[in-house]
Amino acid sequence: MAQVSNTRRSPFLAGVYAPVDDELEVAELAVTGEIPGALRGTFVRNGPNPMFEPKGRYHIFDGDGMLHAVSLDEGRASYRNRWIRSAGLMAEIGARRALYGGMADADFPGPDVVGDAGPMKNVANTHVIRHAGRILALWEAGPPTEVNPELATVGPFDFGGRLLGAMTAHPKIDPDSGELLFFGYSALPPFLRYYVVDAAGELTRHVDLELPAPVMMHDFVVTAEHVVFLDAPAVFDLEGFAAGGEMLSWRPELGARLGVMPRDGDARDVVWCEVDPCYVFHFLNAWTEGSHVHVDACRMEDMDIGLGDGPPPEGANGRLGRFTVDLGSGTASWEQLDDLPSDFPRIDDRRAGRRHRYGYVGAITGPSTGFGAFDAVVRHDLERGERAVCSFGAGHVVGEPVFAPDPGGTAEDDGWLVSFVYDAEHDTSDVVVLDARDVAGGPVARIHMPRRVPFGFHGSWFPAEP
Repeated sequence: MAQVSNTRRSPFLAGVYAPVDDELEVAELAVTGEIPGALRGTFVRNGPNPMFEPKGRYHIFDGDGMLHAVSLDEGRASYRNRWIRSAGLMAEIGARRALYGGMADADFPGPDVVGDAGPMKNVANTHVIRHAGRILALWEAGPPTEVNPELATVGPFDFGGRLLGAMTAHPKIDPDSGELLFFGYSALPPFLRYYVVDAAGELTRHVDLELPAPVMMHDFVVTAEHVVFLDAPAVFDLEGFAAGGEMLSWRPELGARLGVMPRDGDARDVVWCEVDPCYVFHFLNAWTEGSHVHVDACRMEDMDIGLGDGPPPEGANGRLGRFTVDLGSGTASWEQLDDLPSDFPRIDDRRAGRRHRYGYVGAITGPSTGFGAFDAVVRHDLERGERAVCSFGAGHVVGEPVFAPDPGGTAEDDGWLVSFVYDAEHDTSDVVVLDARDVAGGPVARIHMPRRVPFGFHGSWFPAEP
C-alpha cells in the first residue's frame, strides 16, 4: 500500500487530517480511568483516508473510506481499522496509483483505465449504520457499501435493486417502527427522492420530489409524523466543473426553503416555507407538536467547503438553534439557542423524531485551527437553556460525540458519549468516554489508540447483543 505524503496540494493531508497507511488489529488497549461495565458494544467511526497520492488537488471529502472500530466488553477495549474496498479503490490497488480525480479537480477515468469500476469512485467515507442485520458504510453520492462485523467489505448494496440512485449519509431510524428513512439527491433530474425501508430491511416506498435547482442536501430530519427537507442554495454546476470550475456555487439570490411532508405523503403534500438563505450540514432532531414542527439544527449563514485553493474559512461552523414551522400559515421562524461555533450534533437515537431535552455537539471554545477542528464536547439542556462544556484545550481536536445508552437507564441522558480526541503535541489519539449526565466532569475513561487516528466524520454505537 502506498504512503500518502503531506503534499502542498492540500492542507487536508497534514496533521490530524493526514492518512495512515496500514490496517491494525490490537486485542487489548491501554486505558486510563475505568470503562463502565455496562458499556458493552462497538464504537465504529467512518472517515476519509486516501490510500494513494492524489492525482490533483485533494479535498477531505475525496478520501477513501476507512472504518475505525473500538470494541468494549467488561471494561476492556480492542481496536481494528479497515479500508472500505470499493470497486474504484480495487482498480487503483491493481494499478498501484490513484486513478480518480476529486471534488476540486474533475477526472472521470474510462473503462480503458478502470475497467468496470465506473467513472466515479464510491468512497463510502462519511457514516456507518446498522439496520436489519446489515452494516452499511455511507457516502451521499452513491449507494451504500455493506461491510461485515469484522469490517471486511462485502460490496455495494442497493436494497435488491430498489434503490434508484444515491443514498444520503444521514438516514434516520424510527425508534418505534424500526423503519429506515432516507433520501437521495442528484445533480440530474429528479433532484430529490425520498425512501422508506421497513424494519426487515425491505425498501417499500419511494417518492420523487420537485426542486427548482440541483442542490447539495447533506442531511434531513424526521418526526413521528413528518419528514423535513432544507432546500438551500448550494447549487451544482456540472458543466462548469467538467470545464475546470468549481462543482458547487453558493447562490443566496435563489433563497432557501424548509419543506415539510407527511411521512406517508407525496410531492403534492409538501408545505414549503421560506427561510433566510442558510445552510445546515447536520440537524440535531425534530418533533411535531400539533400544527407546528420544531427542528433543531446547526445553522450556517452560508456554505463554503473549500473547493478552491485552500480549506474552508475558519468561521465555517454552525450555531445551534431551532426552526419552528407553522403548518397552518406556511411560515417558519429561527431562534438561535447558543453562540458557540458547533456542529456534529447528536442525541440519544432512541429519541429520534420525538421531543428531546438534551443534545450534544462538538464545539470550538478557543481559536479555530482548521476545518472541523472542535476542541470541546458540549451538552445542551434545551429545556433549561443550559450548557455544560468539556474542553480538551489547545492542540486537541474532538470528533463527533456519539451517544451510547445505558442499558439499565431510564432517563433520557442515562448513558455515555464516546468520541475520538487527537492530541497534536504528541500526535496521538484516544477514545474518550464521558458520562452524558456530567459532561463537565471530564472523561471517565481514556482509551489509548495504538497510533494516531485521522480526522473523520460520523459514527455509531452498536450495542452488544443481550
